[in-house]
Amino acid sequence: MGKVIGDILPLAVGIAISPVPIIAVILMLSTSRGSVNGPSFLIGWLGGAAIAGTIILVIADSIGISSGDPSKGAYAFKILLGVVLLFAAFRNWRKRPKEGEEPEMPSWMKTIDKFTWPKSMVFGAVFSAVNPKNLILLIAAASAIAQSSISAGRQAVTLVIFIVIATIGVALPLVVYFAMKERAVKILDGWNRWLTLHNSAVMVVLFLVFGVLLIGKGVTGLT
Repeated sequence: MGKVIGDILPLAVGIAISPVPIIAVILMLSTSRGSVNGPSFLIGWLGGAAIAGTIILVIADSIGISSGDPSKGAYAFKILLGVVLLFAAFRNWRKRPKEGEEPEMPSWMKTIDKFTWPKSMVFGAVFSAVNPKNLILLIAAASAIAQSSISAGRQAVTLVIFIVIATIGVALPLVVYFAMKERAVKILDGWNRWLTLHNSAVMVVLFLVFGVLLIGKGVTGLT
């Protein structure tokens, strides 16, 4: 169990440090409904990751990945996921803001002050489970858990550990907000400005690192 946790830990960190969801939480906390919408986003995030992770894990077990001797197809699939991430890295690099340009963020962020708690919860679920980068890392993690051949109970515990680690990024602003009260405003504003400015660079690095990681694991398994 310890080995598989070590294998999926980098993937969980890759989800945890995604800039846009963290920015979304910070912006929610700066609105009049922040004390409700922020936690709602977190609940949605946890629920989305748990449901998606469980479904992927069940599918991986049902097709035989859990046999402990995964087929070449399983390793080829990891290579495919890695290639997709490398393509995403290239695409994000080409779309990066030019020097002196203001980073362009999603248009929905301009209406975040009008979010209700159900909408915040839905957005949290979408970011954790439907966001392409997070979904790829979630698939890779669930597949690694399935092929570890540990018991079903330990697989469930390992998945929970993965989700908890992957949630640290969006949970941290909430901790600061509720623990530091007035002082949190300045801290979170600084985080927001840094993440907005460096969003493209962070995403390129994440795509590149995890793309290479998955391709490396796939090639190692095939050879």
